[in-house]
Amino acid sequence: MLTLASKLKRDDGVKGSRTSNSTPDSTRRVSIRDKLLVKEVAELEVNLPYEGYYRNGTFQFEIEVPDAYNMVPPKVKCLTRIWHPNITETGEICLSLLREHSIDGTGWAPTRTLKDVVWGLNSLFTDLLNFDDPLNIEAAEHHLRDKEDFRTKVEDYIKRYAR
Repeated sequence: MLTLASKLKRDDGVKGSRTSNSTPDSTRRVSIRDKLLVKEVAELEVNLPYEGYYRNGTFQFEIEVPDAYNMVPPKVKCLTRIWHPNITETGEICLSLLREHSIDGTGWAPTRTLKDVVWGLNSLFTDLLNFDDPLNIEAAEHHLRDKEDFRTKVEDYIKRYAR
């Protein structure tokens, strides 16, 4: 965040010395995006509690914010290997708010923020944990077959990858 904030100050100084007509639209759009991001990152909660199966793990996510943010959602990937019905072992995530268009109407909207994304990711470990519409079908079927063995495998993954 400090790098982004200092970049913005530098960019504002450079832009102030130019005429406003010489600034290309794409640069102006990126600058607005960066200003939104600085504000949103400052508002984020640093440590979110996990409950249930995943409570003892620490999970890392990569959030790529496109130039067209906040008109399009950020791209998010889980960097920590995990045994989860809504996250593949390679990090793809099934979370409707990360989709531009979602069937259930809860997809991305320009009014959403990074805080919504972080809280949505946190919810995947608690109340949005969904075994009925999985991305990782094997993990969901494992849970249906043997909940205790599923818990054991989750704990093993946490010990190996999420400490």
